[in-house]
Amino acid sequence: MGLLCVACASLLAWIWLTFAQGMFWRTDVRLPPRSDPARWPSVAIVVPARDEAEVLPCSLPSLLTQDYPGEAEVVLVDDGSTDGTGELALRLAREYAGLPLTVTSPGEPAAGWTGKLWALRHGIALARTAHATEPEYLLLTDADIAHEPDSLRELVAAATSAELDLVSQMARLRAVSLWERLVVPAFVYFFAQLYPFRRINRPTGRTAAAAGGCVLLRTEVAVRAGVPDSIRQAVIDDVSLARAVRRSGGRIWLGLAERVDSVRPYPALGDLWRMVSRSAYAQLRHQPLLLAGTVAGLVLVYLVPPVALFAGLATGHGAAAWAGGLAWLLMAGTYLPMLRYYRQPAALAPLLPLTALLYLLMTVDSAVQHYRGRGAAWKGRTYARPSDA
Repeated sequence: MGLLCVACASLLAWIWLTFAQGMFWRTDVRLPPRSDPARWPSVAIVVPARDEAEVLPCSLPSLLTQDYPGEAEVVLVDDGSTDGTGELALRLAREYAGLPLTVTSPGEPAAGWTGKLWALRHGIALARTAHATEPEYLLLTDADIAHEPDSLRELVAAATSAELDLVSQMARLRAVSLWERLVVPAFVYFFAQLYPFRRINRPTGRTAAAAGGCVLLRTEVAVRAGVPDSIRQAVIDDVSLARAVRRSGGRIWLGLAERVDSVRPYPALGDLWRMVSRSAYAQLRHQPLLLAGTVAGLVLVYLVPPVALFAGLATGHGAAAWAGGLAWLLMAGTYLPMLRYYRQPAALAPLLPLTALLYLLMTVDSAVQHYRGRGAAWKGRTYARPSDA
């Protein structure tokens, strides 16, 4: 009876997720309908970079060579790099004669600031004061993100056509190695489950999120929302940014990218593990009760279906096996669109419980590292939770 009850609970959870969680599993949320504006607004592209010499040759040229009809420039903020990131950026600018590039360095973050947001603060301030008139839009993009030549033009056209204050695209992450193929599509799938894009994009919606690798932000709204100063301690800065913009009355939009890609490799499981675990516990606001609830939820939703199916078959509990099997079928079916988006085989869909188990372990490890004083560590920096900062 206990196995049947748990299996039915998991099945009910999947019925609700499939039909009532904002159709999170659909991958057709792309840039909204758009047309060219009568006048192309000015844009400053701000790129925070810390020890990015490995990926910069694959990403920075795509920004320097943007085919944008209006005025645009690139500001790369070298955040204390030790691998020659700033010097490499200047060499690339000379090689790819295109948009003007400024390389600047803000020094070590002030107390209470994360490194990326400190770099963004410096870059945005420089972009706003470097010329007689400040840029009308800011494109905040990471140093590992490569853009197709028309990326900026399409982002601006979407923002002006739909009167949006923030337009963000979730860059297509690299999925080449075995572990990338197993973990990366699920990462985006889980994100969309937590933050359904359709709910985010409703003008009156309460859900707010963005993808930090590609955010076009109206400068006037950034000032009104007080960003990045108002979110200076945020480890998960993209979600915090979207919430600040929405609180200020701004209209936001988030969807999947078609022509914006991450070039950062994660060849080994350890690389992906560090990427997820560095912020997983911060997502739970460093609350043990939320951690316990998350672990229980992951077990019920992702691990119970295969266990119920096989245990039910082994013990002759047909009803439990049916409930577990149907839940697993819904799970795999909702995962298929994301696998297609990442050009991965459908055979990976039934393996989602295994990937969920990995994410469960990464989340627990994130909490363990936090209490050992090594939580939210990234590129040589470790951040305290906001209340301790």
